[in-house]
Amino acid sequence: MGRRKGSNTAQTSTNSSNQFEGTKIRFQDADDDGVATDSSNLDESILAVDKAAEDVSMGEPNVSFVDSDAGDDKTSADYYFDSYSHFVTAFQEMLKDVVRTKTYQNVIYQNKFLFQNKVVLDVGAGTGILSLFCAKAGAAHVYAVECSHMADMAKQIVETNGLSDVVTVLKGKIEEIELPVAKVDIIISEWMGYFLLFENMLNTVLYARDKWLVNDGVVLPDKASLYLTAIEDAEYKDDKIEFWNNVYGFDMSCIKKQAMMEPLVDTVDQNQIVTNSHLLKTMDISKMAPGDASFTASFKLVAQRDDYIHAFVAYFDVSFTKCHKLMGFSTGPKSRATHWKQTVLYLEDVLTICEGEAIVGSMTVAPNKKNPRDVDIMVKYSLSGRRCVVSRVQFYKMR
Repeated sequence: MGRRKGSNTAQTSTNSSNQFEGTKIRFQDADDDGVATDSSNLDESILAVDKAAEDVSMGEPNVSFVDSDAGDDKTSADYYFDSYSHFVTAFQEMLKDVVRTKTYQNVIYQNKFLFQNKVVLDVGAGTGILSLFCAKAGAAHVYAVECSHMADMAKQIVETNGLSDVVTVLKGKIEEIELPVAKVDIIISEWMGYFLLFENMLNTVLYARDKWLVNDGVVLPDKASLYLTAIEDAEYKDDKIEFWNNVYGFDMSCIKKQAMMEPLVDTVDQNQIVTNSHLLKTMDISKMAPGDASFTASFKLVAQRDDYIHAFVAYFDVSFTKCHKLMGFSTGPKSRATHWKQTVLYLEDVLTICEGEAIVGSMTVAPNKKNPRDVDIMVKYSLSGRRCVVSRVQFYKMR
């Protein structure tokens, strides 16, 4: 999985309407009680925290994926818990993600009726920031579970802030620890990964839900939706893919196939978007089964102008539907940038598309069989246009 160099610049949201397919939903602005901005997809408008930065210093699809990992015994899972122990960089990046952190803070502080006198389980607590928010909102007790060495820091943070009587930090994996209580009223977690599902903690949240959540309990967030759109990206595709044709005078084009299979995590300029966005999958975290994170979904992307298409772009929205007023955020290219950015999947073909023409196809997503924290993606797509006719299957691997 790649990342563009120097692509951390935040984008400001716009008020231009999107043509998204799904249910119209209005999200509350994370930094303003009444203002909502146009976003990216759940279909009416979505959160775009414009001023908050100033305040902060489905069943397994039957698909056989190409496997070029033979001989490589190390996976992202081998490094995950240790890498998160290098908390200064990883956790600071997440805490400084204003869209992410302020949304959670507002969900908790503006919906204290959900938390008052309730027992809360924070899954993958990290620094304990969500647990601290819950304690301040009136929770009876919060159990913050973190498996990395950050748990030791979280304990100190809780003590330093005088909340040890309300927040208990437990070091270990959710699947291995025992809580001091039989049931909890609320499970809160920031479990999402790049492409929503890469290196995510969804199955851990579902395990905790099934083991500890009371029958009428609340999971926060409770909805997550994955979307697909298409972009023009000639300049960077040349830099990433065509680069291998001539490397200091040598032909290294044999690497191009592998480079094409590696999704790129990057912030996409909204002006690059050529088509509508299509809803691929909505997950209801309060009801879904672990296998539902594997799916095949069809899509239809209709060109909104004459242009060239070099890549598909995937992004996700998250919503908290149990709040007094619907809240959430989008990681889409028309919303304020987050640390999740977007996921770019380059196409082998350059598609010449005319306004009104449609790319139709399907995307299959499944955890890698060797390491379930990695993601295998298969995209089938076709275009029968006036200037371009193509039909292809491409495989991608997020590692």
